[in-house]
Amino acid sequence: MKTFNTMLKTEIKLSLRGMDMFIFAICMPIIVLVMLGIIYGNKPAFAGADYTFLEQSFGAIATIAICAGGFMGLPLVVSDYRSKHILKRFKVTPIKPTIILLVQVTIYALYSLVSLITLLTVATIFFKFRIQGSISQFIIGWLLVMVSMFSIGMMVGGISKNSKTAGIAASLLYFPMLIFSGATLPYEVMPLAMQKTVDILPLTQGIKILKSSTLGLPTVSIIFPICILAIITVICSTVAIKFFKWE
Repeated sequence: MKTFNTMLKTEIKLSLRGMDMFIFAICMPIIVLVMLGIIYGNKPAFAGADYTFLEQSFGAIATIAICAGGFMGLPLVVSDYRSKHILKRFKVTPIKPTIILLVQVTIYALYSLVSLITLLTVATIFFKFRIQGSISQFIIGWLLVMVSMFSIGMMVGGISKNSKTAGIAASLLYFPMLIFSGATLPYEVMPLAMQKTVDILPLTQGIKILKSSTLGLPTVSIIFPICILAIITVICSTVAIKFFKWE
């Protein structure tokens, strides 16, 4: 535990020196939220709906920070440490791959948590947002989405041979997930054919869970997405730890 805490403090200081996560995990979700709030206001999501378009979109916006940390932050930091031979030095110490990965996961989880709290505050104060469903169910769903997306990032960072490979993989994951999963471009405005295509993205399934929790929809509709994310978490986490490359 002492090793974990020491590494966590050091890595947080290093992370705060850059502005990438502040921009993409903290500022960007707020910008998207404010834009949707200004455009749609308190208008119903569709004719006869009991909830607003913003309430329908909140769960998706809450995943933007998770997307940034899981697909850009985690893979690039771990692979960069490998390229700089920092991991090679760790290899001769008692530090295990699980500790290295958990430290990074904790840092990006903190970014995601700060983003969620900020979004809730802004949406509640300025746009009269409220979670119509169970708050505890929303939190559990949010945690599942975060853990599953981070497990993908851990796998990419853990097994990538170098920073270039990790960067390419991270970009191929980040941009399609960010744009087409419903995180920024609302899923509901997409053509039906496009919706069926983006349903293959893991983050799309995660957003469905959060929307259902936010709007208080029947839980039976999210059993499949929950199973998908649980399977992804187990597989990716196992691969990340078992095939972790030190150099």
